[in-house]
Amino acid sequence: MTNPQDNGPQNQQNSTRIVAGQSAKPKRPLGLKIGIAAAILALVGGGAAVAAAVNGGAPAATQEGAPAGNPAAELKLGYFGNVTHAPALVGVSKGFIAGELGSTKLSTQVFNAGPAAIEALNAGAIDATYIGPNPAINSFVKSQGQSVSIIAGAAAGGAQLVVKPEINSAADLKGKTLASPQLGGTQDVALRAWLSSQGYKTNVDGSGDVAINPTENAQTLKLFQDGKLDGAWLPEPWASRLVLNAGAKVLVDEKDLWDGSLSGKPGEFPTTILIVNQKFAADHPDTVKALLKGHVKSVEWLNNASATDKATVINSALKEAAGAELKADVIDRSLKNIVFTVDPLAGTYQKLLADGVTAGTTKQADINGIFDLRALNSVSGDKTSAAGLGKE
Repeated sequence: MTNPQDNGPQNQQNSTRIVAGQSAKPKRPLGLKIGIAAAILALVGGGAAVAAAVNGGAPAATQEGAPAGNPAAELKLGYFGNVTHAPALVGVSKGFIAGELGSTKLSTQVFNAGPAAIEALNAGAIDATYIGPNPAINSFVKSQGQSVSIIAGAAAGGAQLVVKPEINSAADLKGKTLASPQLGGTQDVALRAWLSSQGYKTNVDGSGDVAINPTENAQTLKLFQDGKLDGAWLPEPWASRLVLNAGAKVLVDEKDLWDGSLSGKPGEFPTTILIVNQKFAADHPDTVKALLKGHVKSVEWLNNASATDKATVINSALKEAAGAELKADVIDRSLKNIVFTVDPLAGTYQKLLADGVTAGTTKQADINGIFDLRALNSVSGDKTSAAGLGKE
């Protein structure tokens, strides 16, 4: 299949791409608990340390940078090799984002899950990223509102708890081992919060009534096929891959847990959003607006393209980002479970925060100010709501 980058503006001298985490280091074995306690301390502690870690450790507000309003020389953008990140995959592969950036160089970095992307964003390795909402909330809380701003939605839906065929209800999960993409990630929080609602206790070190082993998505598929996992709460296409390629069945479709009372859109919940480093946004508002123009074009393309065109472009972009294409039935099932939208569904965020507190991956805090949707609304011409949690 032709690589779409052969035809887009990003296939130029001013665009580069790397994949995060490609190294010779061994993967963490299933059940390994060493270091998770330290990881959770990093998730829930630190006060304003996240904001201070940006740009060499000095507080973001005191950093010197280019005069506000100047286009950035480079935009470093993160995203995942998931179908739920199709607005990024399409925006990069079809050149929508690079085309709007003009002379600003676009560099991209691919991540497995949200906490790793947040770490890169707060360390200055990237400037903006597509991500799930819970890591964004956690970063905002840890930095006392100084690290990131949510500037748009990207995808709603597309996450499921899939399990072995013999598991028929929550009651069958006691003593079982489940996976999520990464500790503190959006699916990890959703899984822990749902298990709590079913009366189960889980701990971030993997102990509890149900063991949760945060595991990279590709490794989760292999472990499930090998009978070493009983199930996993996953985003698309991984939920579909376990169902169609590994014989799993759906125990919980997350859309059934959202009745629309918080967002006005039954069955929709934020899976992928677009966030930006606050200092970068303050220094380069025109660059952020250009990113959003490309993002809006990508979402519009996804909502207007034929199923065949979507599958072709996304599959080719996945091959570039993740190294492999998807089978037709997997991508078809995945796309049917996702709504592509620039609305971040801001009304759901207090519940997402509460779920993170229940999961033990964040702490209760005021998240007012987490949204800055002014540029989105200027670009799109719509009035996307921040639900009282920021600027619009």
